[in-house]
Amino acid sequence: MTFSLKQVGDKKLLYVMAAQPEYGVALQSRIKPLMCGVGPVEAGVVVTGTLTELKLSGEMPDIVVSLGSAGSRDLQQTGIYQAKSVSYRDMDASALGFEKGTTPLLDLPKELTMPLLMQGVEAVRLSTGANVVSGSAYDEIDADMVDMETFAILRSCHRFDLPLIALRGISDGKDELDKLEDWTEYLHIIDVKLAEVIDTLEENVVSGKLISQK
Repeated sequence: MTFSLKQVGDKKLLYVMAAQPEYGVALQSRIKPLMCGVGPVEAGVVVTGTLTELKLSGEMPDIVVSLGSAGSRDLQQTGIYQAKSVSYRDMDASALGFEKGTTPLLDLPKELTMPLLMQGVEAVRLSTGANVVSGSAYDEIDADMVDMETFAILRSCHRFDLPLIALRGISDGKDELDKLEDWTEYLHIIDVKLAEVIDTLEENVVSGKLISQK
């Protein structure tokens, strides 16, 4: 599926999603997102490559918005949340003396603050990694919710000095996952709720009500 930037007031928005099952009828009526694939590697490759092409063509977005589902053992299932910070749970160079989660030889903390927040949506801490978190695996997570792409997308945005907003609907986490349908069961509800939230986000953009965390 091809994507398109969306003009909102005087800003151009690039919406990014990981997978087609998250892109339901309600979102389809509003946006044509860049599909970046599942996981931090695919997200990093696709988003960086796309932003490079947009920069060369002189069509860069002003804001990147990452949308999709997330897991959480504690947050409301099907609830919509925005990330106020994101960490990379796969990174572990502790054998070399680095704190777990900190990328070696990179002057960044292990938890990165998101540059922009919208009004009207609860902001929580997000953990990105390549694994699907389920059951007792949540015991190892130092965050409110988990996904598989946002940290990589944020690092790509850093390269191009672009702000990122991350919005996630909680699709799973209360119960153990053992099949694909355990993830997809509530995506149609999250689709409708995310669509409503991006309406509010775009109102924030037009009215200049986005909150900078820089």
